[in-house]
Amino acid sequence: MSAWTTHDIPPQSGKIALVTGATGGLGYETALALADAGADVILAGRNDGKGRAALQAIRATIPSARLHWETLDLASLASTADFSKRIAERFPRVDTLVNNAGVMALPKRKTTSDGFEMQFGTNYLGHFALTARLLPLLRASDGARVVSLASLAHRQGRIDFGDLQGERLYKPGKAYCQSKLAMLMFAFELQRRSDANGWGLRSNAAHPGWALTDLIANGPNSEGGQFVLNALSAVLKPWLSQSAAAGALPTLFAATSPLAAAAGYYGPSGFYELKGTPAPAKISAQASDTGVAARLWEASERLTSTRF
Repeated sequence: MSAWTTHDIPPQSGKIALVTGATGGLGYETALALADAGADVILAGRNDGKGRAALQAIRATIPSARLHWETLDLASLASTADFSKRIAERFPRVDTLVNNAGVMALPKRKTTSDGFEMQFGTNYLGHFALTARLLPLLRASDGARVVSLASLAHRQGRIDFGDLQGERLYKPGKAYCQSKLAMLMFAFELQRRSDANGWGLRSNAAHPGWALTDLIANGPNSEGGQFVLNALSAVLKPWLSQSAAAGALPTLFAATSPLAAAAGYYGPSGFYELKGTPAPAKISAQASDTGVAARLWEASERLTSTRF
């Protein structure tokens, strides 16, 4: 595909988009671009102060932006359920859901309020439960899109059903890779189930490459060299990394482009998919394992007490 930018986003007027983790980094840039294209954008995140600041910043750039802020803590199933109820009361549908929020490579094992390992619980299980609870609103749309954020790190991941929560052996990188592999498998399995059940969704996934966000700055450096990004020196950063705005382009392509396929996966087009304009991304063999994906789905429904 030719070099794709925000200028290629089709008009989004009349569409309702929801972006998790929208107070900074990739989520903020995604919300900004969707608002600029005319969508009603619901920004979701944990911090009310950051949420209000994000709204002000977007409105300063786009005075006509139609924005809404709602508090959401994906590390709490109760918060996810309450958030989904509020969205259903305020909005008739959701046309675009961007499952963006995440935490990365926490040096020490932490747990969510429900007892899940923090990365698996926040990055994956929280979004799984959120998407399930929003399914009626997504089905109310004419062709809703669900974009799930994966990562280059998914290539090193595997779903460890014997230790999903890292209780026996916690390694920051292992947990992060598993959570991002789970997100990619979720995107593909959601499309399969939508096709089988007539939900009418277009589910796909994206990754930002090496985008300069707080997530990257606070993540790989703390976890002992398990990611390829750890091996890249500060000298190479200007050549192999890109801004958060550039890193959000694959997400925006997946969320808006007519060329974005159901069960597609998009990332930067450059070396090792670290930077560049959006293009189809490499999918690891483990991400394509439909048997593991179905088993993970069933385990996720059980753990979150949610069903699609």
